[in-house]
Amino acid sequence: MVRSADSPARLRLLASAIAGRPVEVAAAEGGVPSWTDGATIFVDVTGATGDQVRMLSVQAALLGAGSLDPEVLQPMLRRPSSARRYLSVEGHRALAERRHLLPWSVSSLVDDGVAGRSASPAHSLALAMGGAEIPEAPEVFGAIHPRAVVALRPADGGASQHVPRRARDPGLRELDDEEEDDAPAVDLFSSPVGGGGGLGRLLKKMFGEGRSSAQGPPGADAPTRWSRRAAGVPRSPTVSSAVAAVPEHTATAPFTPLACTYPEWDGIRRHYRQDWCTVTELQPAPAERSPLAVPDTHGLRRALARLGTELERRRRQLQGDDIDVDAAVEARVAVLAGSMPDEAVYIDSVRHRRDLSVLVLLDVSGSSGLPSATGAPVHEHQRSAAAALGVTLAELGDRVALYGFRSQGRSAVHVVPVKRFGDAMDALVLQHLGGLVPGAYTRLGAAIRHGTAVLERDGGTARRLLVVLSDGLAYDHGYESSYGEADARRALAEARRRGIGCLCLSIGAGADAEALRRVFGTAAHASIPQGELLSCVVGPLFRSALRSAELRRRAWQRKARTTERLVVEGRTA
Repeated sequence: MVRSADSPARLRLLASAIAGRPVEVAAAEGGVPSWTDGATIFVDVTGATGDQVRMLSVQAALLGAGSLDPEVLQPMLRRPSSARRYLSVEGHRALAERRHLLPWSVSSLVDDGVAGRSASPAHSLALAMGGAEIPEAPEVFGAIHPRAVVALRPADGGASQHVPRRARDPGLRELDDEEEDDAPAVDLFSSPVGGGGGLGRLLKKMFGEGRSSAQGPPGADAPTRWSRRAAGVPRSPTVSSAVAAVPEHTATAPFTPLACTYPEWDGIRRHYRQDWCTVTELQPAPAERSPLAVPDTHGLRRALARLGTELERRRRQLQGDDIDVDAAVEARVAVLAGSMPDEAVYIDSVRHRRDLSVLVLLDVSGSSGLPSATGAPVHEHQRSAAAALGVTLAELGDRVALYGFRSQGRSAVHVVPVKRFGDAMDALVLQHLGGLVPGAYTRLGAAIRHGTAVLERDGGTARRLLVVLSDGLAYDHGYESSYGEADARRALAEARRRGIGCLCLSIGAGADAEALRRVFGTAAHASIPQGELLSCVVGPLFRSALRSAELRRRAWQRKARTTERLVVEGRTA
C-alpha cells in the first residue's frame, strides 16, 4: 500500500506508539474536529502538519490512558456538554500520563494545573458531571463521540455488550444537560411472547425455567416428572477449541521483577556506553490472557528432528563398533543352557540425545502491529511462529524459552518471560503468548544482550540458539537509523562470539534484504511472507546458525589462547 506524503496514514506508527496498541489514522470530513472511535483516529487534514500531529497525539493519549473505555463513556452518551467538560480535564491528564511518549512539540499542550485535578478517568468523569468550574479545552483537543466508541468497543474486550437503543439509532438525537427526556416510561408489566418483558424475567428468576431439563424444541410441553431411566439416554458430545482454564494457584504465583543493565555500542564514536540500558523482566498481567490455538507442528517436527542431537553410546545393539561384554556373556550362558541367545551384543554410537537449548525472542513493539501483505498484522504472524517453534522444540525434548520485548527509552526496556527454561509448555504459556499486544518501540540490542545472558545462565546445554522474531526496525528514543542498526549487529556478534547461534526471522513484514542485512549483519536471517512457510526454511537456517556460532567460538578461543601464550612468553622473556 503506497501512501502519499500528505496522507494522515503516515502518522499511524506515532499514534500506535502513544496509544500502546495498533491504531489506524484517517482523514476527517472537512471542518470536523479530530476524534476517534477507538480503532481509528480521524484528523483534520486542512490544518498544518504540526497541528495534525498535536490533534493525533491528544486522541492517541486518550486511548492509551484508558480515557475512552466504554464504562467511563456510558454516563455521557446523552450528555454532550459533560463530554466536552470531561475532555477539558481528561485531555490534560492523559497527555501528562503519556508525556514520555509525546513529541516535544506536543508536550507544551499539557497544563499541569488542570491535569493535577484528576487522578483517573473516573475522577475526571466525576468532575465533569459535577458543578466545578472547568476551563475550555484547546481546539487541538478535538472532540469525544461516546456513541461511536461504545458501539465499536465492547466493555469486556471481545464479548458482545448491550448498546442502548439511542446509541445504535442515529435518528435519535442526544439530550443536553438542561433538557428533559419526555419519552414514555418503560412498561415493566408487559410480557411479550417468550417472557422477555420485565414481569417475565421476574417470574423466571422466582420459579426457574420450565424447559431447563426438557428435551425437544422450544415451545414443547415440559415433562411433569423426572425419570431415572432418562438419565441414561446418550447425548451427543460437545467439542470445544477453547484453551483449558488455568488453576488459580498457578495464575497468582509470586514474581520478583528482575532488572539488569547492559552496555550499548556507539557506532559513531566506536566505543561502548557502559551500563547504558536497563532491562526489566515484567510478569504478564492476569488480564493479558487470550486463548491461542495450538499450532500444527508436523512440518516443523520433520525439519527440526535431527537438529541439536549428540552421539550417545548404547549397549545391547544388533550392530556396532564394539562388543558389549555383559551381553556377550549372557548370550554364551544362554547357549550352554540350551536357550535361544540374544543377538544384540554390540555397543553402537547413535545420534539420539538432545543437546539444544533455544530462546525465542519475540518483538512486540508498535511497528509489529502494522498490517502485512496478507492483511493480518505482522505481530500475528510472528506470534504464531513463536508458538509453533516453542511447541515443536518442547515436543522434541529440547530446552526452550519464550520472551517478548519492547522499549520506551534506554532505561525502560521491558522483557516479558512468557516461558522460562524450567517452565512447562502448557495452556498458561499459550494464553500469555496470545495476550501480548504490540506497543512502544524496539531497542533491539539490549533485548538481544539480555537473551544471550539468559541462555548462558539457564540454557544448560552445549548447543544454544537465540531466535529473534522481529520486523527488523530498530528504533527508540536516541536509537535511530544507523546507530540502532550498528548496536543490533554488535549484540548479535557478541552472542555468536560466546558460542550462541543467532537466527533472525522477519515474518510477514515485507522488509527488503538490504534493510535486514544492515540490522542483523552476518547472522543467519531470512524474510518470510507468512508463517506457513517456516517449515521450508527453518532446518537449513538452524544448522547454519549453530555451525557459524561453533566456528566463531573456536576461532575466538584460539585467538584467546594465542594471546595468553604471547603474554606468558613476554613475561618469561
